[in-house]
Amino acid sequence: MMETDRILLRPWNDNDAEALFKYAADPDVGPRAGWPPHTSIKESLHIIHTIFHSDHIWAIELKETGEAIGCMGYYTHGESNIHIGVNDAEAGYWVAKPYWNQGICTEALLLLIDYCFNVKGFQTLWSDFFINNPASGRVMEKCGFYDTGDVNWCSHLYHGDEQPIKIMRLDRIKN
Repeated sequence: MMETDRILLRPWNDNDAEALFKYAADPDVGPRAGWPPHTSIKESLHIIHTIFHSDHIWAIELKETGEAIGCMGYYTHGESNIHIGVNDAEAGYWVAKPYWNQGICTEALLLLIDYCFNVKGFQTLWSDFFINNPASGRVMEKCGFYDTGDVNWCSHLYHGDEQPIKIMRLDRIKN
């Protein structure tokens, strides 16, 4: 578990299914992150059991309410939708619409960066965002990522064949 004063990054559990559905059913949330809106609590529970059942995907819990309000995680070489090295990871995240523009994604991404570099020992972190979702790119920039100049199309993502994705990079600073 990782935390700041406002949030926890913790494993997903079955009790999160209702909150996940409440936020993931919003058509403004999932498509910006590359997945379709959820259609039922049952589907959200299935996502928790399959996609979120991992040692590198966490719920973003708002400490004030104890509710899961988003997701933060990483993908390793072979899991990532972009070409990354064997000692690299790709960061991905989303947060519920009521919590946009409050710095929560930035806090969560900074926790993930620290974990990926200082615990897991990755050399480079990558991330990407649909160009029509510049707010996600601003979160990356606030956390030190820079634009690689590369644009990708990703058929694995919801609408990924229709929208270009900008690829960002953050290199580990060697001491």
